[in-house]
Amino acid sequence: MKKDYLFKSERLGFRNWIKNDLTPFAKINADPEVMAHFPKPLTKEETSKLIDRLQQHYLKNGYTYFAAEILNTGELIGFIGCLYQDYKTDFTPAVDIGWRLKKSSWGNGYATEGAKKCLEFAFNDLSIDKVIAVCTLQNSASENVMKKIGMQKVGEFDHPKPKVYPEHEKCICYEINKNL
Repeated sequence: MKKDYLFKSERLGFRNWIKNDLTPFAKINADPEVMAHFPKPLTKEETSKLIDRLQQHYLKNGYTYFAAEILNTGELIGFIGCLYQDYKTDFTPAVDIGWRLKKSSWGNGYATEGAKKCLEFAFNDLSIDKVIAVCTLQNSASENVMKKIGMQKVGEFDHPKPKVYPEHEKCICYEINKNL
């Protein structure tokens, strides 16, 4: 079946979410290793609600944390994309880039490749001037992706959302501007 991708990188296709994504995405979100830098793994119901929010964000803004698939196989490996964030910090409101990939896809450069393509989409197609990225202090893998895609560290902060999960409260923020 031919997929209708919004755009592609060399190895990945990016699209909005569909109903058939629930089971494979729920499996990704239930993996404790994948979710190690988030408050907790997600249930299938929580994943369904997340997909609904991501679909609605796309309809409203023209971008989201896109479903990311390997072009050769059509395998859903997680998400890579941008989301508008308005939680209260010195860095927001802003457009944030993020990724969450299944373990079997780690170490293949997919996050870096996909994030570069999503930045290109944000800057060139959406005319967004600045993009941020946030991760916990302990998430060195995500921080390395931020560096590889040309982002610069702008500071550390206490994330306002995971207050009941203090181990996830200390975060770092990176940013990149369109003209760089």
